[in-house]
Amino acid sequence: MSGHIFAAETGGEAATVDLSGGNLSFVIVVFAIAVVALVMGMMFRRQVLAAGEGTTNMQRIGQAVQEGAAAFLGRQFRTLGIFAVAAFVLLFLLPAHGGLDVKIGRSIFFLVGAGFSAAIGYFGMSLAVKANVRVAAAARDEGRDPAMRIAFRTGGVVGMATVGLGLLGAALVVLIYRNDAPTVLEGFGFGAALLAMFMRVGGGIFTKAADVGADLVGKVENNIPEDDPRNAATIADNVGDNVGDCAGMAADLFESYAVTLVAALILGKAAFGAEGLVFPLIVPAIGALTAILGVYITKPRPGENGLKTINRSFYISAAVSAVLSTIAAFAYLPATFAELTSVPAALADYDGNPRMIAIIAVLIGIVLAAIILSLTGYYTGTDHRPVKDVGKTSLTGAATVILSGLSVGFESAVFTALVIGAAVYGAFLLGSGVVAISLFAVALAGCGLLTTVGVIVAMDTFGPVSDNAQGIAEMSGDVDGEGAQILTELDAVGNTTKAITKGIAIATAVLAATALFGSYTGAITEALREAGVTQVGDSFLTAVYSPNVLVGLLIGASVVFLFSGLAINAVGRAAGAVVFEVRRQFKEIPGIMEGTGRPEYGRVVDICTRDSLRELATPGLLAIFAPIAVGFGLGVGPLAGYLAGAIGTGTLMAIFLANAGGAWDNAKKLVEDGHHGGKGSPSHEATIIGDTVGDPFKDTAGPAINPLIKVMNLVSLLIAAAIVQLSAGEGENTVLRVAIALAAAGVIAVAVYVSKRRPVAIGASEPAEVKAA
Repeated sequence: MSGHIFAAETGGEAATVDLSGGNLSFVIVVFAIAVVALVMGMMFRRQVLAAGEGTTNMQRIGQAVQEGAAAFLGRQFRTLGIFAVAAFVLLFLLPAHGGLDVKIGRSIFFLVGAGFSAAIGYFGMSLAVKANVRVAAAARDEGRDPAMRIAFRTGGVVGMATVGLGLLGAALVVLIYRNDAPTVLEGFGFGAALLAMFMRVGGGIFTKAADVGADLVGKVENNIPEDDPRNAATIADNVGDNVGDCAGMAADLFESYAVTLVAALILGKAAFGAEGLVFPLIVPAIGALTAILGVYITKPRPGENGLKTINRSFYISAAVSAVLSTIAAFAYLPATFAELTSVPAALADYDGNPRMIAIIAVLIGIVLAAIILSLTGYYTGTDHRPVKDVGKTSLTGAATVILSGLSVGFESAVFTALVIGAAVYGAFLLGSGVVAISLFAVALAGCGLLTTVGVIVAMDTFGPVSDNAQGIAEMSGDVDGEGAQILTELDAVGNTTKAITKGIAIATAVLAATALFGSYTGAITEALREAGVTQVGDSFLTAVYSPNVLVGLLIGASVVFLFSGLAINAVGRAAGAVVFEVRRQFKEIPGIMEGTGRPEYGRVVDICTRDSLRELATPGLLAIFAPIAVGFGLGVGPLAGYLAGAIGTGTLMAIFLANAGGAWDNAKKLVEDGHHGGKGSPSHEATIIGDTVGDPFKDTAGPAINPLIKVMNLVSLLIAAAIVQLSAGEGENTVLRVAIALAAAGVIAVAVYVSKRRPVAIGASEPAEVKAA
């Protein structure tokens, strides 16, 4: 059987599934596994907090970081609460299949998804700021292995919370809403993605404004170490690591988890019926169990590099997930479509093997995660040629460092995108031309990748915890010798694990966005049928070669560039304010350089908080309103082109930004380890400039693209029925449709204009000529 129209393959109407008996029991088991994951996270948390907190001076610095991080997130959540309430109301007003109770459920679970995303970010950060001082103390008093274990167990807590709450939310929706679960899950995924995007942007601007400002004034202008307590931006820099890398990335990976499950369940119901609602929950539930294994077995062998230890745990847990997922598919899925519980009528005679389709798709996702880990590690690790080459170029100055880092970013983007593309296409081919099955296979590949998320989150959190531990050690002056060397090693490992996490987050974004793209097509077809349109004409699902679809594609690609530019420019403006403030303190506060004067750390924290919260609105509004403007203004066909352009360009841009920034960062570490002249040399200064350029690349704009493309896909999915209602049938209203498009475009234009009108640097410490300009 072959076909290209989603609805035709599923019998022309949405399939009704009977979720009862054994299927229901499996969902309950998944729910129980989610609870187990959360309990394990609590156990890991107790283990971390049981460790020693070091000297009084280390505790004092750690407390300052904790207070700054908590204050920022508190203010950020109050700001985002306004967006959440507005989105809740708008979501309720949009059409939904299934009646009023489903619309209410979709809106309520939007808040649940947003709340879970915020909670993971907050609790991940709250533990990280307590763990960093414990890692520093363990490195000083006990050695490398205990320090590494504490850092990775901290990540394990966040990993368990991510998979636990993701599974809990999805399983709960399926248990309550059964057949209507996919529609309600749209709200759950949208809430998670929206909050994650705002947290990534806001936290990314905060952390990189502080980091860039601290480097430019501290390292470059005054030739003092990165975390020297004489630098007023050091506390803000450490706070930023937690609100950006811990809270922001944890929320990002949670929304990747939630959105991938949403796409898989929507498409699974259409392709496999009841089993399609259950099997996508079983696979990540297996991943939750193997994540526990991965955290437990992360124990360094004598003399072994920390990155090798972490990678080994990842590969073992991934292999176990592959074996258990295969066993689960054989045990749960039948060998023919006719044996499925409630398969759509049009697929009942399809001669494919559901079991083998599912197994191969899941394995593709797991293998993809392993390849991305290896590929990203190669381009950003200090032991491999790309970073070594970037380090060598420091001998000829900052310009060549910048050029070589850009080259690494561009090259790595090509190869990583080809690998992701091969995985998507390989999964798509499993449907043998039946689009509904092919798209579900892509979503299942995403579920396979989700089996690694628990360990991946642990790897990511390990990075900022290790970085902060080194910062606290340096600021306190209480850790030297072997302890300081241990923390330097863990920090370098953490830089690579953060880059690897970004690579895998990008892969999950592409798989989820591709699956949601298919869901969008299905939603359009169903909305057309409900509007009484039986023939799908060129004015709706337009052929891909049509000019207006190409226009949509170009707009989608352009939005990614504009979003990235806004994020990087925001960091530049906020960093400028930090630079002026730190310079002022060096000039006006007596005794700072001699160590007898105390910098005003709180002033810099306040600047970063104020500017990051002010700057996050414009990128967020762009992500929400751009699909609305294109969809209502140009139609559903151009909106499909818009999504394709955003997915393709976003994939390449995110990889480029993340890997170029990671290469610059570790090239600096390489020089600081004694290569090419070591600390204080011209080569060191050149790599500092490269790292400063790369900071907003890898920690602000790049990671924020992941939730961006998923938010835009989910917005498109949610507004699809409304666009059709105003474009065809009895509800056709061209004037209202165009008015909505113009209003959305107006919101974007005003937001961008206001953003561009902001001065380069803001603060009482600005020189008069800057204020005048």
